[in-house]
Amino acid sequence: MLEEIARPDDVRRQNRRLVLSSLRQHGSASRTDIAARTGLSPSTVSAITTALISEGIIGHNPDGDPAANRRGRPQIALSLNSGAATVATIELALNLVHVVLFDYRGDVIGEEHRRTPTLDATTLDLTRMMCAMLDRLLEARPAGAGPLLHISMGVQGVTDAGSSSMLWSPITPDGNIGFGDALSKRYGVAVSVANDCSMIAEALRWTDPGHYTEDFAAILLSHGIGMGLYLKGKPFLGAYSSAAEFGHMLHAPKGALCRCGRRGCIEAYASDYAILRRVSGQGEDALPAPDVEPAAFYMVAERARLAEGSEREAFRKAGQAIGSGLRSLFSLIDPVPVALVGPGAGVFDLIEEELRAVVSDTSGWGAGHDLTIRCYPDEHPLILQGCMMTSLLHLDTHHFAPGEAPVRRDIPA
Repeated sequence: MLEEIARPDDVRRQNRRLVLSSLRQHGSASRTDIAARTGLSPSTVSAITTALISEGIIGHNPDGDPAANRRGRPQIALSLNSGAATVATIELALNLVHVVLFDYRGDVIGEEHRRTPTLDATTLDLTRMMCAMLDRLLEARPAGAGPLLHISMGVQGVTDAGSSSMLWSPITPDGNIGFGDALSKRYGVAVSVANDCSMIAEALRWTDPGHYTEDFAAILLSHGIGMGLYLKGKPFLGAYSSAAEFGHMLHAPKGALCRCGRRGCIEAYASDYAILRRVSGQGEDALPAPDVEPAAFYMVAERARLAEGSEREAFRKAGQAIGSGLRSLFSLIDPVPVALVGPGAGVFDLIEEELRAVVSDTSGWGAGHDLTIRCYPDEHPLILQGCMMTSLLHLDTHHFAPGEAPVRRDIPA
């Protein structure tokens, strides 16, 4: 039989995590506020914050004193030290590479984006491009910036459960790309590689924690259709991959050709290329367009708003496909709040009626009319924010307040 023994060091590290988490969530705070929010004793908070200040992880905040208007002895505001670390985020999407540096407080300290034909790019091409962009930003960091300690990637595609590789993506001909290992070897830091929709969900959880809490879904409606899913306060992840491939759930057996090569997927009816394929009069066997200009998509949407026709019918079909997917999802997990993200969220008025009708008509619980849906037409800031929070939380948990496995002692049964 094995017995786990908790050590004082483990308790100390856990308490440090609580203090850092409180400052991460609330920004500037006095020791009294931290004690109230974490449940730690004032003496424990004082000891931890003193140590964190001496290590340069947090510091006094001259711009904000949360207790300035209180009576009694003035209290000193504390906040995370922006110079404690630098983290890098990389967004890899169709024809786009976007790299941003953040300081430890989450402020942007460097940014570069580049339009590039990813469909023609090899693994080596993409890796070299990302590294060149990151090298330039690191070289140009402002004085006082902390060392690079973590990199997070949000990619348009399926990633492995270990958050190190992109298994498949429609934006590049190569698969099983070990971006995590390549970047970690070059920069000597931990790297996380995640599906972009998972990063969107992470961002929403921090942007609006009052609404996106225990259970919610973030669905990206763009050239592809994807989903980030939180269940019981934790991000959903498959046993082997990022999973939650909402866009590739079956909508119509033997139906329209999807970009993944299969038929009848939700994406084959609800993505931008699917809508334009239908409007142009092409059959369901027509190959999906490799790229769609945003202007062309929004022009079709404007025509749909003006009059009945093939444009409006194409958006109805898209709404039905998305509603069908939500119906299936809700049958498994019960209805949850939904965020629609990306260009498709900008045309929600054209798909909402059909979407809600399908969910209401088939669920039996009235979920279509009661379903809470919020729209975010620009996905890119959310992807980068989700990557940023992934990196910063990694530092809070594993770098500045590291934990170790408990001592294990063999005891005869």
